[in-house]
Amino acid sequence: MDLFEKILADQGPLGAHADEWHGYFTYPKLEGEIKPWMTFQGKQVLTWSLNNYLGLANHPEVRKVDAEASAEWGMAYPMGSRMMSGNSNLHEQLEAQLSEFVKKEDTVLLNFGYQGVISIIDALIDRKDVVVYDSQSHACIIDGLRMHLGKRFVYPHNNIENLEKQLERAQKVVDETGGAILVITEGVFGMAGSLGSLQEIVALKKKHNFRLLVDDAHGFGTMGSTGAGTGEALGVQDEIDVYFSTFAKSMATIGAFVSSTKEVCRYLRYNMRSQIFAKSLPMPITIGAIKRLEMLRSQPELRENLWNVVTTLQNGLKAKGFNIGQTQSPVTPVFLKGGTNEAGHIVIDLRTNHNIFCSIVVFPVVPKDVIMLRIIPTAAHSIDDVEKTLAAFEDISKNLQAGKYNKPMPTLEEVLV
Repeated sequence: MDLFEKILADQGPLGAHADEWHGYFTYPKLEGEIKPWMTFQGKQVLTWSLNNYLGLANHPEVRKVDAEASAEWGMAYPMGSRMMSGNSNLHEQLEAQLSEFVKKEDTVLLNFGYQGVISIIDALIDRKDVVVYDSQSHACIIDGLRMHLGKRFVYPHNNIENLEKQLERAQKVVDETGGAILVITEGVFGMAGSLGSLQEIVALKKKHNFRLLVDDAHGFGTMGSTGAGTGEALGVQDEIDVYFSTFAKSMATIGAFVSSTKEVCRYLRYNMRSQIFAKSLPMPITIGAIKRLEMLRSQPELRENLWNVVTTLQNGLKAKGFNIGQTQSPVTPVFLKGGTNEAGHIVIDLRTNHNIFCSIVVFPVVPKDVIMLRIIPTAAHSIDDVEKTLAAFEDISKNLQAGKYNKPMPTLEEVLV
C-alpha cells in the first residue's frame, strides 16, 4: 500500500471532522491583543482558554522588555546548541534564578516543554528501568514513555494503594534486570485541575526505592506561598527528585526548565538529545523569561488577583449546582451530562449567543455521557467577566436539561450566517 493512501484513508478521531469544523471547533483564530476579550469570527468574545495565569502575556512591563531585547539582539543570537556555541551568561543567570526560586541545586533550560519532558524521560531511564506513572499524565509524558524500551506500569489517577502495588511489581522487575524505578506524576493535572498526591507518593519512599519526576506546568507560578509550585504548596518540594515546568503557562512565553541536584543536571545537560541537537533559546526569549520570573517573584498581587478570580468563579459555579470535580487549582472544569452532539450545540450557543469562548472536552478524553467545559481563569479577568460567565452557564444548563441541544448539528456555513 502507498503510504499516503494509508494515512489518508484513516484521518484519526480529530481529522475526521477537519473539513466540517476547521476554523471553528478546531484551529479557531483568536485575534487581537492577548486579553480576556478577544476577536473570534469577527466579534468580541470573553476568552477562558488561554493559560495566561498571571496576565503577563500582554503586560506592559513584559512587552517593553521583549521589544527592547528583540531590537538589541534579534532572534538569531546565540547560534547553535548550548553545548556547541549557544551558551551565554544570561542563559546561566536564568538557570541560577530558577534554581533559587524552586529550591533546587541546579537547573537546565529547555527549548520547549513538550519536547523537554520527552527528552528528560529518555535521558533518565534505559531498558533495564521501570516507570510507574499516573493514568492522567499529560501527552508529553505518554509520548516520552512510548520511547522507553523497558517496562512501564500505570496506576489509576491518584490511587496510592494501586501505586504501591505497581511499585511492588516494578521492584520484582528491577531485581532481575538490575535497573531502577522512576515514578512520574503531575503537580496540577491540567485537564481537571486536581493536584497530584505528592505527599502520599513521597511517603512511599520510606518503603520503596524510587525517584520522583513531577511535571508542574500548571503549578509553577500559581501554587504555593511564593508561587514556586505544587511541591511548595504541599510542603514536599525537597522530596521531588526531578522538577519540571514550562514557561508557556504562568510565564506566558516559550521554553521550559528542569531542576534537580547539580550532579543530575550535569548529567542531563550532556544527555538530553533534544537540547544537544537543537538551537539554544534566542536571547530575547531568555531576557524576557528573566523579566517574567522577576515579576512572578516580586509582584505577589498578580497571583492574588488570579486566586480572587478563581475563588469567585469556582464558588459561584458550586453555588449554582455545577459539578467542578476535585479541582484544587485555577484549572476549572465544569462537568455536564450529554454526548458529543449536545456538546457541539453548547459550544455554538456559548460563542454565538453569549460571546463566551472556552474549551470543551468530550469522549474519548472523558466518558461517553460526559461533557467537560474547561475554564482557565487569569489575573487579567474581572469579577464582571465571572458574573457574565456564571449567567451564561446557568442558561446553557437549563437548555441542556430541557433537551434543546438534542437535535442535528448545523453545518459550519449555517453557524456563521
